[in-house]
Amino acid sequence: MLGCGVVGTGILELLKKNAQTIEARLGVPIDVTRIAVKDASRARESVVPGSLLTTDPRGVVDAEDVDVVVEVMGGVDAAGELLMAALENGKHVVTANKALIAERGDSLIALAEERGVDLYFEAAVAGGIPIIRVLREALASDRVVALRGIVNGTSNYILSRMYREGLGFAEALKGAQEAGYAEADPTLDVSGGDACHKLAILATLAWGVRVRPDQIATEGIDQIDAVDMMFAERFGYVIKPLAVARETESGDLDLRVHPALVEKGSVLASITGALNAVYLEGAMLGPCLLSGPGAGALPTAMSVVSDIVDVARNTIAKAHARVPSRSVLSAQMRVRDVQDIGANRCRFYLRFSVHDQPGVLARIAGVLGAFDVSIEQMVQEGRGGDDEVVTVVMLTHDAREKDLKDALREIDRLSPIASPTVAVRIES
Repeated sequence: MLGCGVVGTGILELLKKNAQTIEARLGVPIDVTRIAVKDASRARESVVPGSLLTTDPRGVVDAEDVDVVVEVMGGVDAAGELLMAALENGKHVVTANKALIAERGDSLIALAEERGVDLYFEAAVAGGIPIIRVLREALASDRVVALRGIVNGTSNYILSRMYREGLGFAEALKGAQEAGYAEADPTLDVSGGDACHKLAILATLAWGVRVRPDQIATEGIDQIDAVDMMFAERFGYVIKPLAVARETESGDLDLRVHPALVEKGSVLASITGALNAVYLEGAMLGPCLLSGPGAGALPTAMSVVSDIVDVARNTIAKAHARVPSRSVLSAQMRVRDVQDIGANRCRFYLRFSVHDQPGVLARIAGVLGAFDVSIEQMVQEGRGGDDEVVTVVMLTHDAREKDLKDALREIDRLSPIASPTVAVRIES
């Protein structure tokens, strides 16, 4: 095992507590033989056997008595080099490293196929939800049309508290950090970067195409405030952190990570707290929802150990690489265009902060209309008068995103606009 932090400790705990169950299912035990860590002298949980700790990770991947290398150390460069070495040595690999699979999965999987070994990464997306198995195996006979997911528990926890308790973003983020759901530096979570890595993996599995994280339009949740939650509620919506992938009519892929208004009665609206969910649409299957814990020691460890069990079953059956890591073989992977975010069409929620002057609403509406953006509903919050700054919220009809952004750039240059306009997509 490479790494032994929270998830690594959870793996050892699960292997110990469920040892009899696992052996009954396999017919053989699973033994941990080496654990590579940065500091072997650091105090650890009692479940971590000190005699197995080593500070030599290369010794782990080169050891002759190691069949499976489990990577939970994180990072891309060092972890990638070690896993390439493990695969080159003919060892099977299980990893929970979403960034590594999203950015270097192509070369790792190609080497695994060349060497005839297994590379599994169920825990890389949505923790304890078996979404990768579903895409890779359960839907092998179907074609995915679209998927929409809440795949970052930190962002969902923050927005859920903002909605439920009326908190501002900063206060909800602080609460998430105190509860252990957010890191001291939460940038990767709240900026959408974590969800972007996960969506790259899901889209690759769903459509058998090579998707890079830099192809995915990504926005964070830090633009959302308590007032947006209030207005969303008034209009019958909840704001959720979504990862969206779908086929367009032209055959391109629409890939996006951003907060969005979703109808209060929709299935994703009910996913609260730190839970994750993925809502799939299959051409034959139709809609399907998978939901559960997306992070934490034991949910993530469960997915890692399930992958280890799969590798063990393949070992016993002498059937490694029977199921391709990405649902299709590397030779069959395709390249598909990703739709420019400006071509996306949807309804929008717009929040303007304006000095309440005569004619200001007409000026805003005029600019929107000039860019072919029509208004469906409008609400003003504030008493107005004396040039006071008031909040004006609009919902639009379907509009092309490029047109809307061009309009907002012009609107934000108007003298009555007090601060940049907040625009949030409405996802059907």
